Amino acid sequence: MSSQYLVAVKARRTYYRLKKESPIDDGQIQDIISQAILHAPSSFNSQSSRSIVLLKDQHDKLWDIAKSALKAVVPADQYSATEKKLNAFKGAYGTVLFFVARSTVKDMQDKFAYYADKFPVWAAQSDGMAQHITWTALEAEGLGANLQHYNPLIDASVKKTWDIPEDWELSAQLVFGTPAESPGEKQFIELSKRLKVYGA
Repeated sequence: MSSQYLVAVKARRTYYRLKKESPIDDGQIQDIISQAILHAPSSFNSQSSRSIVLLKDQHDKLWDIAKSALKAVVPADQYSATEKKLNAFKGAYGTVLFFVARSTVKDMQDKFAYYADKFPVWAAQSDGMAQHITWTALEAEGLGANLQHYNPLIDASVKKTWDIPEDWELSAQLVFGTPAESPGEKQFIELSKRLKVYGA
C-alpha cells in the first residue's frame, strides 16, 4: 500500500551524530543497497548508477582520505572545525559511495543522438533516486544517515584506493550508522507554493 511507503519516506531524516554500530548485519546492508541500485528507475533503462559500500575499516579509510584532501585546501585556522565534522562522519558505521558511469551515458548519447544533451541530466536523476531509495530503506531498518558531497576533492584518491573504473564519476557519499541523537524538526515551505493540481 502507498501509505506504508509514504510512512518510510516521511520518516527519512538527516542524522549527523551516528554511532559505529548497526542494528542489522552487513549482509542485510548489502542486500538493501543492491536492491536500490537494481530497481532505481533510469531513462531508456540505461542503468547508469553505480555504488560501492564501505564498512568498518574501509569506511574509516575514506574519511582519512577526506581529511587529507581538505587539509590541503582549508585555511589552517579553519581546519579544526572541518576535521571535527569529518571525524563525526568517520565515527559512523559505513558509507555508500554513489557514482554515475559516464561511459554508459556516452553510449546512450551515441545511440539516441536526438536526446544527447538530456542523458547527463537523466543519469543524475536516476542516481538521485538510487540515493533516496538507499537512504530511506536503511533508515527503515533503524539506521540513521546523512548525505555528503566531498567530490571532486576526494575523487582521485578514492579511485586509486578501491581500484574504481575511470569512467565512474563520484556523485555523493551516504554516511550511515545507529543514530546517536534525534533529528531536528522538519521545516516546510507552504505546499501551495510548490504543488498545483488541475482537473481534479
